[in-house]
Amino acid sequence: MKPVNMHRPSGDPAPARGSGRVVIVGGAIMGSFSAWALRQAGFGGSITVVEKDPTYQYSSTALSAASIRTQFGTPTNIQMSLYSARMFREIKRLFGDDADIGYREKGYLILGSAEQTAERLAAADMQRSYGADILVLGPDELRARFPGINFDDIGVGTLGAQHEGWFDAWSLLQLARRAARQSGVDYVTAAVESFELNDAKLTGVLLAGGQRLGCDFCVMAAGAWSGRLVAGLGIDLPVVPKKRTVFSFKTPFKLDNFPMLFDTSGIWIRPEGEGYIGGIQPSAENDADADGDFEPQHDQLEQSYWPALATRIPAMEQMRLQRAWAGHYEVNTLDHNGVVGPHHELRNLIFATGFSGHGVMHAPAVGRAVAELIADGGYRSIDLSPLGWDRIRTSTPMLETIVY
Repeated sequence: MKPVNMHRPSGDPAPARGSGRVVIVGGAIMGSFSAWALRQAGFGGSITVVEKDPTYQYSSTALSAASIRTQFGTPTNIQMSLYSARMFREIKRLFGDDADIGYREKGYLILGSAEQTAERLAAADMQRSYGADILVLGPDELRARFPGINFDDIGVGTLGAQHEGWFDAWSLLQLARRAARQSGVDYVTAAVESFELNDAKLTGVLLAGGQRLGCDFCVMAAGAWSGRLVAGLGIDLPVVPKKRTVFSFKTPFKLDNFPMLFDTSGIWIRPEGEGYIGGIQPSAENDADADGDFEPQHDQLEQSYWPALATRIPAMEQMRLQRAWAGHYEVNTLDHNGVVGPHHELRNLIFATGFSGHGVMHAPAVGRAVAELIADGGYRSIDLSPLGWDRIRTSTPMLETIVY
């Protein structure tokens, strides 16, 4: 695999190149990393980030479970995860000695039934071929490594030996945002109302209140709201908000090497502080577009999450809920993969959205890619063309098969 290039330290800027005006719609993790990466790539023009809520109270970033994995079904996602994990390891070099995102590399344990063993083995082989360090564990190995977890119905478990774990998404956002602002990026608090076009080019972003921001490039990094924002341009971007609930709880069960666990039932669980957090994807009939709904789905706990959890880890039948919250996934309904790169007609409209639950972990790599498109005219670190607009335009999905 071709090695990926990391950002240079913030104290050693690239030679200035590139000019013009870039407007980034969305100031959370994806938009802020795109802005910072542009400066790191040597872009010398103006960069303005538009964010409607600078508190980020309801942003997907702030409400994320903030994990990172290399176990994907799409090679591009594996490469982006490796890029981000290496950055997390070097976070102090890149953002200063006070930088701390609480990165814990304890791995993802993805369980498979006996019937899924061949599929999981093939997936692990593919992931390894792209540089992921994946262990394949049989039931006896799983029992020895993770005592107290029930593996009676399990045929195989795959575990990331490195480059997988979790971190503090809020701290990562603040680092990127601070670094972007220190490099001369402007942040504007406003909602985007519409866009201005001239000769098949996006020339301005119109804000609520009447302000106009002229632009030579516009980066669409508005997460779950991206599809609705570009609909006014006649663009059918299949990105919608879907609500996901996270439960925070305590149990008597303790295990020092507890990983992020993905169960065959669809539940996930990982340590957080002195307890755990976890969740489960809603059934299709209960998964309508969220439309600003942030009320946790409390009924999931007793109806589906708790029974599956107690089956997998019997000691967790005794659990005490601490709190619950809900955030929005920016779900790409075509294939659950991100959309990165220019529109086929509005070439100066750059997408960076639709990551369907894995945007926080991939933001550093996507930000770098956006910067390379604008400053260099093409990808240099990781080729993200498989995530490009053409597959959306032609309804040709590149399905991500490992989705939770």
